[in-house]
Amino acid sequence: MQNNTAHPNDMYDLLVVGGGAAGFFCAVNTAALQPGWKTGIIEKNNKVLSKVKVSGGGRCNVTHACFEIEELVKRYPRGKNFIKKCFHWFQPKDTIAWFAERGVKLKTESDGRMFPVTDSSQTIVDCLLREADRYGVEICLQTEVIAIKKKQNHFEIVTGNRLYRAENICIASGGFPKAAMFSWLLQTGHSIEEPVPSLFTFNMPGNDITALMGISVEKAQVKIAGSKLAEQGPLLITHWGMSGPVILRLSAWGARELAEKKYQFTILVNWLGDTTETELRNNWGTLRDTYASQKMISKNPFGLPARLWIFLLQRSQINDEMKWGNLPARLQNGLIKNLCAQEFAVNGKTTFKEEFVTCGGIKLPEVDANTLESRKVPGLYFAGEILDVDGITGGFNFQFAWTSGWLAARSIASSRDKSM
Repeated sequence: MQNNTAHPNDMYDLLVVGGGAAGFFCAVNTAALQPGWKTGIIEKNNKVLSKVKVSGGGRCNVTHACFEIEELVKRYPRGKNFIKKCFHWFQPKDTIAWFAERGVKLKTESDGRMFPVTDSSQTIVDCLLREADRYGVEICLQTEVIAIKKKQNHFEIVTGNRLYRAENICIASGGFPKAAMFSWLLQTGHSIEEPVPSLFTFNMPGNDITALMGISVEKAQVKIAGSKLAEQGPLLITHWGMSGPVILRLSAWGARELAEKKYQFTILVNWLGDTTETELRNNWGTLRDTYASQKMISKNPFGLPARLWIFLLQRSQINDEMKWGNLPARLQNGLIKNLCAQEFAVNGKTTFKEEFVTCGGIKLPEVDANTLESRKVPGLYFAGEILDVDGITGGFNFQFAWTSGWLAARSIASSRDKSM
């Protein structure tokens, strides 16, 4: 039997709903600015910061070394104008400085992704937990919000096991895969953009390419047939189809379009990156003359993984004995096509529960980009993926979590001064 009566002296100055990156950042920064306040986090699961813990293969891709705001916002398929305002207040250089001030140094990898120098996400988790402990932030686990009620000068938060009261609330509960899961927020008068998955891999059931699972190509170009969607970058062949940064970026930019296609579409893969069919055809004579007497199976001039090169030759009906100088025009054209625009049918997607990212959430016009406060309900704030903002892979979703959490904290901490 649930007990929805308020505890004595239970009025929180700030109660954060959601114990992920954005929620924690909001809570610890508010508590640092207002150390005398009662600040709490309620989390529906039995642990906090779970996505931080598993992200980046357990290393935590904290942010990205992109420090020009005009360039940074280009990494977000949705919410560009909104987050541009947010980043003027707090961007990657501020994230780096914040963690450095607390003894956590970050390093930049060749692709711009930034990780703790320890290569362990536990470093980030421990840092945030230390901050929460330092400022006395209360953490309540296995507490799911059922409803939020606005009273005259505070909120009542109804959960399955007790009633909470707070002067300010920050909703940082992450994205929800189904619209029905937003029902408790709709009751506050807010509206949502329908959620759909944003970062996912492409399934190719029954395709022979899956026999090459584990092979990666550093600079592949992938296009969605019949659309303007195209990306270039590392591609990984998996036992279910294709993954890697290039696929994840495509899934982010095409989140709504691919959902409308019910995840059934055709992709064109250029294994040679930005080399076009025309360019390759024009250079083919030089390749043929240079390697004329050599067997094609043993001479791969494109730097492709050996198993992939053999796969492409087989798909182009080129046998093991064929020499470069003897390749007929018909087979040559087939190989060029497969190198620069090989077609694959996609039928379905795979998302990873721990790192699930959605497109959709609270509509941005209903939230002030400079404060993260609701335009409809004073004292109600939002941070992180609950908003209709999502980034491509590479640390951009975490960066928005830190930015929105920090901005909400700054606004909440000064809210009482404004009301006086």
